[in-house]
Amino acid sequence: MATHDGSHHADDAFAVAVLAGLFPDHVLLRTRDPDEIARADFAVDVGGEWDPGRGRFDHHQREFDGARVRADAEGRPVRAEPYASAGLVWREFGPAYVRLVAERMGQPVDDATLAAIARDVDTSLVRYLDLVDNGQDAVAPGIFGLSELLSLLNTDWMEERGLSAEAHAQLQVERFREAMALVRRVLDAFLRRKIGQLLAADHVRAGQRLFGGRLLYLPEGGMPWTRVVVEEMPEVLLVLYPDAQPGRHQVRTVPARLGSFRARMDLPAAWAGLRDEELAAATGVPDAAFCHRNLFIAVARSYEGALRLAELALPPGPEPSPIIGA
Repeated sequence: MATHDGSHHADDAFAVAVLAGLFPDHVLLRTRDPDEIARADFAVDVGGEWDPGRGRFDHHQREFDGARVRADAEGRPVRAEPYASAGLVWREFGPAYVRLVAERMGQPVDDATLAAIARDVDTSLVRYLDLVDNGQDAVAPGIFGLSELLSLLNTDWMEERGLSAEAHAQLQVERFREAMALVRRVLDAFLRRKIGQLLAADHVRAGQRLFGGRLLYLPEGGMPWTRVVVEEMPEVLLVLYPDAQPGRHQVRTVPARLGSFRARMDLPAAWAGLRDEELAAATGVPDAAFCHRNLFIAVARSYEGALRLAELALPPGPEPSPIIGA
């Protein structure tokens, strides 16, 4: 597969990384030679053509008009946010790459779900790479955006000083492969999280409700529950589940909305920042271990202790239902 030589950008690093994951026997060629590009199975961000059927994914040609379709204020489709090479490749190969990650996880995912996850990746990540490459948005301040982080992997003038043309090109290839590796690590981690959220959703919906439905109990720790609870369970105020340390259990507050630091309710202000004996004295729960000073998490050394913390934190209401075998 061919892409341009010289300095790399986030859009070509991302696009080539996706193709390299799907076609592990690839040979990477960084060039601007038209004859070499013509012989490549894929040409990314170079070559002056957009033809997915022939593996051509450039967006620099004058006649290029590829763009995401959005709805305007009246619901009519409009073409907005032109693609760069990252978006062009993800548009064609995103679902296949999601399937690759799901298979490595040992989790079969149906075609509709693959397409939905791929769209989410485009919305959450890929479109921002395209916006930066097309000069439409800086997206993130400082070095916090993925585009800027990948750009930092380019060679600088001090490294290049005194190198022969061949050594310089070889160093740029090495840095491009580092950028590809970073893309794969970030993208794969994002996909594992998304797939895990989908697989966990039914378990979260089946969790036992206590205290009149205001407490959700999940018997497995580490399960992603936030989206389901925020979007589908307006009555749930606290979530209880096992901590990473054996025997301990956490009580967590529920965000008022996704991405918000404001909770539907806080834990009692008198618990803020207390640990061990101090928290036990304040709550009357002998094995109480910790309450965060920002009042969004409390921990006890047993399920029973955590359940009692939740009961104390909640406004007065129905008595708890027992959890058999907890």
